[in-house]
Amino acid sequence: MRKLWDRIPRLARGLGIIALAAAIVVVLSLEPVLATVGGLVQIAFFLAIALFLFLLWRERRGDLEAWSERNRRLFYAAIVLAVVDIGMLVGLGPSGPDAFVFFAVLGACAWVLVRTWRLEHRY
Repeated sequence: MRKLWDRIPRLARGLGIIALAAAIVVVLSLEPVLATVGGLVQIAFFLAIALFLFLLWRERRGDLEAWSERNRRLFYAAIVLAVVDIGMLVGLGPSGPDAFVFFAVLGACAWVLVRTWRLEHRY
């Protein structure tokens, strides 16, 4: 059995496992469970992003303390707004104009972050 398993390409094995899981969900009518698990995965993804940003901040907060008060507040406000924006995406699932506003706000936050970073690192 081990030799047969090793001869099957990894992509085919992965697709087979996914097909088997999908067949189990369909046969046992587990769509509501799948929706619940999907919601939990979205929440976990949001928390992982927040944890990553926290760890990044904790590592670099000494550098940020040397910035001017205005730029530091602007930088933190852009990060908080981006996290809230991503939280709204996870919680509400926007579509159409709301999705456009999500990307516009996220782009504006990225622009503020980059602009503030470049202002403080000008030599």
